[in-house]
Amino acid sequence: MVQAPDTGLAQETVKMAQPDSKKIFFENLSGAGKAIAVLTSGGDAQGMNAAVRAVVRMGLYVGAKVYFIHEGYQGMVDGGENIKEATWESVSSMLQVGGTVIGSARCKEFRSHEGRLKAAHNLVQHGITNLCVIGGDGSLTGANLFREEWSGLLTELVEQGSIEADAVQKYSALHIVGMVGSIDNDFCGTDMTIGTDSALHRIIEVVDAIMTTAQSHQRTFVLEVMGRHCGYLALVSALACGADWVLIPEMPPEDGWEDKMCQKLSANRAGMKRLNIIIVAEGAIDHKNKPITTDYVKDLVVKCLGFDTRVTILGHVQRGGTPSAFDRILASRMGVEAVLALLETTANTPACVVSLCGNQSVRLPLMECVQMTQEVQKAMDEKRFEEAVKLRGRSFENNLKTYKLLAHRKPESELPTSNFNVAVLNVGAPAAGMNAAVRSAVRVGISEGHKMFAVSDGFEGFYKGQIKEIKWADVGGWTGQGGSLLGTKRTLPAKYVDKIAEQMRENNINALLIIGGFEAFESLLQLCEARAAYEEFCIPMCMLPATISNNVPGTDLSIGADTALNAIVETCDRIKQSASGTKRRVFIIETMGGYCGYLASVGGLAAGADAAYIYEEPFDIRDLQANVEHLTEKMKTSIQRGLVLRNENCSENYTTDFIYQLYSEEGRGVFDSRKNVLGHMQQGGAPSPFDRNFGTKISAKAMQWITKKLVESFRKGRVFANTEDTCCLLGMRRRALVFQPVVQLKGDTDFVHRIPKEQWWLKLRPLMKILAKYKTSYDVSDSGQLEHVVRNRPRESDASVAM
Repeated sequence: MVQAPDTGLAQETVKMAQPDSKKIFFENLSGAGKAIAVLTSGGDAQGMNAAVRAVVRMGLYVGAKVYFIHEGYQGMVDGGENIKEATWESVSSMLQVGGTVIGSARCKEFRSHEGRLKAAHNLVQHGITNLCVIGGDGSLTGANLFREEWSGLLTELVEQGSIEADAVQKYSALHIVGMVGSIDNDFCGTDMTIGTDSALHRIIEVVDAIMTTAQSHQRTFVLEVMGRHCGYLALVSALACGADWVLIPEMPPEDGWEDKMCQKLSANRAGMKRLNIIIVAEGAIDHKNKPITTDYVKDLVVKCLGFDTRVTILGHVQRGGTPSAFDRILASRMGVEAVLALLETTANTPACVVSLCGNQSVRLPLMECVQMTQEVQKAMDEKRFEEAVKLRGRSFENNLKTYKLLAHRKPESELPTSNFNVAVLNVGAPAAGMNAAVRSAVRVGISEGHKMFAVSDGFEGFYKGQIKEIKWADVGGWTGQGGSLLGTKRTLPAKYVDKIAEQMRENNINALLIIGGFEAFESLLQLCEARAAYEEFCIPMCMLPATISNNVPGTDLSIGADTALNAIVETCDRIKQSASGTKRRVFIIETMGGYCGYLASVGGLAAGADAAYIYEEPFDIRDLQANVEHLTEKMKTSIQRGLVLRNENCSENYTTDFIYQLYSEEGRGVFDSRKNVLGHMQQGGAPSPFDRNFGTKISAKAMQWITKKLVESFRKGRVFANTEDTCCLLGMRRRALVFQPVVQLKGDTDFVHRIPKEQWWLKLRPLMKILAKYKTSYDVSDSGQLEHVVRNRPRESDASVAM
């Protein structure tokens, strides 16, 4: 663990979830005497401010001096007022701000030796030898070159008489850590770059709005999204909205694509679809490297089909706006990891970039990532497009495969004939993204040759016989719909197992896909146990976790949790803004989640909360008093608004009303308090891009697993599967998507409180406390270790992040 020095921060003890994990103590990672500078360079991206805030506060927490370099490399070259020491308060209220408040500029002068010489002189004057660069591959390449030239630049400055001779020894090495800030997600080595998720939010908001007007007038819309050299935004937004056609630079369409596209649009209209959406990346090309423009596509549709067609170019809207919850959390984790990497680096450590692999932070050699990123462009220039797709990483490749699988229906004559019947149902409370998962399951199942059946209202509908076949066109437009269009109930199957078995026999159900939360997990356990008495349940059965509470064992993330987090964060932003210009105020906000504190904890990290009370981390009146005193001290010296989150079941006695009254009384004369119960607004709304894609991709993977198990278990004209590995939950564990027998997960589950016994996000809680100016302990046993870039990670690790 990292333990903070005595810097006047409020004291708090953190009860860590895994006390047996490896601990690294602060003495080994002290930042005392070190100076860290942070800069943003190149194009801006939402979430950069969250990264800057995390670097500054973590740097101060470990005892280092931290500096802003305004206007990127230009500010480093110009020096003067562009390099300023940062304080704790200087990064307050910037978490929710888009762009970068310290400015970003492209600097030609830094590309010259003379420019870098000036930059070195300015850094030495401030004693800065640790640099945290947030930008794209060009910015990071420039930082690495600067690092390699550093000792030579200092020698040159000594010869010029600009610095003292002992400065060469004192500042002998420049340490560089990079974080990738780019909405294009075009950097190899990381699953997601800072800003990408927020850009997808902007795109999907526009597409959802356009779809309503397009449907009204039976129009075709051609949308251009950013991505001059990378089609990630176009591809993932097409996957998230169910676009009819997508054009990206990595995979130019085959000759004759114009006719195929028009046939597809015409067929969709014939199938009673009232609109068409075509998404074009700004860098889209054909096989001859000729640009494909939105106007060309529009003219083509009008000429060939006569459809009323409109063009919308999103432009810089995609760069703007508030960062999403995902980007705030990603940037905060990366910022803290960057400071830890700088503290651990030596003169021989190569410059690294902090990356995301699955759900885990990793450190990769910066130039290995840059070189692979450049290889992608080289492959595209040389028309080796399939190789370019592979070099982008398995996440990109899987997105492309999934889109093709779901968007382009094969003719009946080309479909395999499996004669298997697969039923899909939702169980438990509704969660945004469920419909995307159902759509994906139905279409992949049909592509695999199965007959798909939809069960309405969960197991209650199952035993009542509310089962009907569902076709390809029936799930059109489901991706962006919130809630559960199939209907869902919390009813468990145990009481009605005989009636459910009868329905399965009557409908000849050969496999089952259950999408839901903790009730779905319990249901699958009950069906697995019922195999002993009913052969109807001796079939492949799979569960996909879908709950805003994120309380299902066997997975780090659940469908719907990201949408709920965004709802919480957006509401917290508005609530905090409501106090703007008024006297000092603290808001007590209650979140959902049952006994699981995921929403309160991770939502608190994303919203910049001062405290988050949860069941998993017991607290008493002394802790509450310490929090009040801490906030009182902060209110007197700096901040005007405080934010406290409380999980709905964190304590039987310390209710939301109690905490509100306590804060109101103890803060009298310094701040006043307000309370807010967010309620079911966390469960509603359109699913976020992350949840749409997570649901789509894990559902496709589940259906492919079901097909495999059906083939393996088909003997003598029937399906018979009664082994543990044919009744599984598909979950994301660290870097991989894993099928886990539900029987094996029983021991990992607290059934009384409906939560897993171990939860990965508990390790993020100290991070929230550090960023809120508490003196606490931070477990760095899970922090990223320097790895090497690999072209193909094992077990489809990239798919785990879903985006």
